[in-house]
Amino acid sequence: MLMMGNSGLKQHYDRASKTGVLQISDHKLKEIPVEVFSLCEVLRNLDLSKNKLVNLPDSISKLKNLKHLNVELNKLEALPTSLANLKKLEFVNASNNLLTALPQIFTNLRNLKQIYLNNNNFTQFPVQVLGLKNLEVLELSHNKITGIPSGMYDLFVTELNISQNEISFISEDLHQAPRLKILRLEENCLSLEAIKPSLLRDSKIHTVNLDGNLFETKQLALLEGYNEYIERYTAMKKKMF
Repeated sequence: MLMMGNSGLKQHYDRASKTGVLQISDHKLKEIPVEVFSLCEVLRNLDLSKNKLVNLPDSISKLKNLKHLNVELNKLEALPTSLANLKKLEFVNASNNLLTALPQIFTNLRNLKQIYLNNNNFTQFPVQVLGLKNLEVLELSHNKITGIPSGMYDLFVTELNISQNEISFISEDLHQAPRLKILRLEENCLSLEAIKPSLLRDSKIHTVNLDGNLFETKQLALLEGYNEYIERYTAMKKKMF
């Protein structure tokens, strides 16, 4: 049902029927209005941010042409398994919610390019993103994740932000992430010993941020592989200018 006090949304629906873009953020919505689902054939971009949603209905699976979903700044505790039907999804922003995990079906969303999950309640790295070969950006900052598990050879992102967590260990195979170039790990619980030489020496990472851990950043220069890392960093800087 259309929520009371939101009768002014009609113009948004009319516009969305022509453009495929629906922005109904900051309307105090506690559920998705039924009118949204009448747009299932045309809707490509749906912005529901800054509302009071506590869940997403299974009927969201009807939005089969959706590419861009923004549910930032709601009160979501979980994402529905019916998201698996949104095969065209490329962008998901579910930051600033109450999420603790991703549904297993995320592995089916093969077209995902960017996932934003910062400022949630994750305690474990969401392994459901492993194997997503089109994924470029994974944002996990400001959670409660304690470590990066093995299997990272299947992480295809170019940029991983996992800063402001509680990470104390990094898997031995993070250097095998085939496209990882930017790694942000600042303000975690890492000791210098947790930084494997292979991460600096054998990865494709050209920018790593480790400020605010249990060692001074300048101590990285003492580690095996640091010179190889600096060579990649310098080469990246030269390309920029």
